[in-house]
Amino acid sequence: MKKHSDNPDQAFANLIGLGNHSARKSYYSELVGKLDELEAEKNRYEWLFENAQQGILQVALDGGILLANPAMVQLCGYPDATTFCRDITQLESRLFSCTDAYEEFRYQLVQSGKVFCFETLFRRYNGECVHVSINALLRHADKEQPTIEAFVQDITERKKTQARLEELNEELEERVASRTRELVKLNDQLWQEISERELAQRELKVAKEAAEEANHSKDKYLAAASHDLLQPMNAARLLIAALRERPLAQQDGQLVERVHLALENAEDLLTDLLDISKLDQNAVQPDISEFRVSQLIRSMVGEFSPVAEDKGLTISACDSQAVVRSDSRLLLRIIRNFISNAIRYTERGRVLVGCRRRADTLSIQVWDTGTGIPQEKQDDIFKEFQQLECHTMKERQGVGLGLAIVDRIAKMLDHPIEVSSVAGKGSMFAIDVPLAQNQAPSMLISSFSMPVQDRLQGLPVLVIDNEENILASMQALLSQWGCNVVTAASAAEALEACRHQGVAPEVILADYHLDHGKVGTDAIVWLREQFGLALPAAVLTADRSADCRAEFKRLALPVLNKPVKPSKLRALLTHLA
Repeated sequence: MKKHSDNPDQAFANLIGLGNHSARKSYYSELVGKLDELEAEKNRYEWLFENAQQGILQVALDGGILLANPAMVQLCGYPDATTFCRDITQLESRLFSCTDAYEEFRYQLVQSGKVFCFETLFRRYNGECVHVSINALLRHADKEQPTIEAFVQDITERKKTQARLEELNEELEERVASRTRELVKLNDQLWQEISERELAQRELKVAKEAAEEANHSKDKYLAAASHDLLQPMNAARLLIAALRERPLAQQDGQLVERVHLALENAEDLLTDLLDISKLDQNAVQPDISEFRVSQLIRSMVGEFSPVAEDKGLTISACDSQAVVRSDSRLLLRIIRNFISNAIRYTERGRVLVGCRRRADTLSIQVWDTGTGIPQEKQDDIFKEFQQLECHTMKERQGVGLGLAIVDRIAKMLDHPIEVSSVAGKGSMFAIDVPLAQNQAPSMLISSFSMPVQDRLQGLPVLVIDNEENILASMQALLSQWGCNVVTAASAAEALEACRHQGVAPEVILADYHLDHGKVGTDAIVWLREQFGLALPAAVLTADRSADCRAEFKRLALPVLNKPVKPSKLRALLTHLA
């Protein structure tokens, strides 16, 4: 007998719950549950299909659109899905804006069965185009035509952004290129400016070298000119000095005094101009040493006493045993200027020179009872060509370089200057000089006492100078002082003249620059050897160079600079005698 299960139809009916009553009762509830789940899943997929943000499309591979969701319809701008599916019968002609793009899309899909991120243009209902990105799969169903299931995303905004970025990038590249061109242009201009500056620097260097050469030539010219100018001025000063000491008629005496004052002013002016030129060229180098300041002050007071007496003034000094450290010659120049100005601007009263210790410095001060200096003009007096207007002065003297020279020398020595003045009552000029650590002096400044005429009577003096006018003026002046004078233009002539006259000199006064490149110091040394005596000697010269001063110091020879002041010459002769 055939089994129940041997009937296939009955077996299938039993499987789906349509068999006997017992089977239906066992599987009905499970089947209903499965059907409900399927219905719920179907509804969920329908909801996703209807509400998806991306367009969903089902298309026959070689036919029209089978299915499209609302997002797809909206993306392509159609009024409804029915119109969209009806109108789009061929993808390559109705949806894809470019046939080549569709062919590329279809080729990739057929080859691999899927396409991801394929970008193209879709034609909208109104004829416009929209940028889209497609992800698609090719489905093969049994006995049916293959279908394409695709997800489509609108990328128009992204494309616009990308296009804008490309545009901005092009603008940026253009700006970079433009800026690069500007920088290249500026760089070319900079190189041109550098080249021009280098050319200007080379021209400035050449000009500087030319200026330095001109200054060097000027220094040589000034040295030569000063020697040539001071030589005849020296002769004139000595001749005028001889005339001043002779008894003359009153009118002649006044004329001689005027000539004396004129020569003195010219000498001061020339000396100041030479000094200021040397200071500007840094040609003056300090020779620092230690010396007792009293020697210097006594020398200055002795030098200016006759000048002060001629104006009816009293000049005095408060002695000091302090030893200072400075350049004695330059410090002497400063104090001489202070005293000279004090006498010049004082009509009555006195001039006092004194010293005051201040810690490790000594303040050398010159007081006067003169016209004084207004407060607002006390800084101007140290400038070049600045002089105070003084109605009490009978005549103008100098050009206002004295205190300018003092200021530069003081700065070079690093010695501070102090000025204290009250208009109408007087002034005080001071300079602070460092005190020496050892108050025992290592060098003293030579000072000459005021001459005593009896010491010069019959004194044999040999004068050597290559200027005939100077020899004549020295002959006249020294003879008038009672000296027995022998003059010569060279050392050989001097020896011959002394032997011819049967006179052995006791003092030699020699010019430094003689003819044929000879110098007075060599003449003095040679004559000492010829006479076999260490004859006292001195050099009279217009050369104020540092090399000459160093040589005179090495030979221990006193020096008088031309134009020679008769009072200093007389004091020197008395000292040497």
